[in-house]
Amino acid sequence: MADELRQTMTQFWEEHSRDATVEEMMLDSSAELLSKEEKPEIISLLPCLDGFNVLELGAGIGRFTGHLAKLASQVTAVDFMQNFIDKNREDNGHRGNITFLQADVTVLDFPNDSYDFIFSNWLFMYLTDVELAAVTQKMLGWLRPGGYLFFRESCFYQSGDSERTFNPTVYRTPAQYNHLLTSVTSKSGDNGFDIVMSKSVQTYIKIKKNQNQVCWMLQKVPRDADGHQGYVTFQQFLDNQQYSRRGILRYEKIFGDGFVSTGGLETTKTFGVEVLGMDLSSNMVEIAMEKAVKEKTRQVQFEIADATRRIFPEASFDVVYSRDTILHINDKGALFRKFYSWLKPGGKLLITDYCCGDQPWSPMFEDYVKQRSYILYTPEEYGQLLQKVGFVKVQALDRTEQFVQVLKKELERTQEKKQEFLERFSEEDYNYIIEGWKEKLHRCSLGDQRWGLFLAEKPLEIMS
Repeated sequence: MADELRQTMTQFWEEHSRDATVEEMMLDSSAELLSKEEKPEIISLLPCLDGFNVLELGAGIGRFTGHLAKLASQVTAVDFMQNFIDKNREDNGHRGNITFLQADVTVLDFPNDSYDFIFSNWLFMYLTDVELAAVTQKMLGWLRPGGYLFFRESCFYQSGDSERTFNPTVYRTPAQYNHLLTSVTSKSGDNGFDIVMSKSVQTYIKIKKNQNQVCWMLQKVPRDADGHQGYVTFQQFLDNQQYSRRGILRYEKIFGDGFVSTGGLETTKTFGVEVLGMDLSSNMVEIAMEKAVKEKTRQVQFEIADATRRIFPEASFDVVYSRDTILHINDKGALFRKFYSWLKPGGKLLITDYCCGDQPWSPMFEDYVKQRSYILYTPEEYGQLLQKVGFVKVQALDRTEQFVQVLKKELERTQEKKQEFLERFSEEDYNYIIEGWKEKLHRCSLGDQRWGLFLAEKPLEIMS
């Protein structure tokens, strides 16, 4: 069966590689325009490759090989089709730091810890789930500790307009890629991939109104079997617990359309500005993207990303805004230093977050924090962390009373609309919401749970 699949794939690419053109490789008549626009976009998403040993899988005719060779110390460019390798060598062979290799990735092998970075463009969609899992395990071995994998695939459906007599491509959903690649561990079981970033390629949205071109950045990290309450990654913990798709929609029914935090629109203002929305939960981002497509929201982009690992150039943003999410992050100081770097001089920071009262806490609150894997500070401690990073005009406001009043309104509204709620969700879901809100109110009355509002600015002039 595996041999038949590889023969089918060979036949497909023999049909689409005869002339080794960019149109053939991208399977699109608009390939020249798309390639010109997307290459700088893709390159801009990569980490600094200075001094890196890079493995490029599915290198094709070398659209990215030359750019990677400019940035890295050494590049090994691999492709399935000899015609593509020959064209790549013709265009980029003058560079002394590229090794060209014709090989099928399913049988490819390298020594462990050979590479700092693996780059793959339109390859995994030509592998079965079993093949992709096996290749993922190999890549975990090939990468050095902390190494990165960047890959890009067509999701959901075909993008290119080239005629095809048959099409063996596997069009997965982003969630399927997320789960498959983060579930695999190295042969020793000690390492796996965590998602740093996943987002749609903007060139395809701009030129073809197509959001199905998705790219990822993953990082090889140690695996802690007990670190996420039985789940392989923290992302899987979020997606299967508090932020399951059903859980998100259930929250939205209470907070209002498009909201999963206390108060909904009542405690949120919108300004019609350009926004990059980021969340580690793939369920959150997929629902957000569905809404953006439905509402034709052009000024908002979404990406699955780990903010603690995400890289942006300095002074990228005017505002950094976070709503009740940093409670999940252990090293908040390191994250705040990232925020500080990402902001332009004079840029503003606005955060709301769950906080705590002074310890000792009640046993009930101890259990709640442990079950949710929260890391909480008092509002005062939170503000001190921001000041320590270098933010000025820091305001650390305890807004627990406002939080309590909003919770009471939401509880009352949910009880009044019980029948409407039950038309979409179960009695169990209803009881979960009602009991959860009552418990929040009780924790606040004990002084254990607090809600903080934090405002700060990056100085216009940085004192040396």
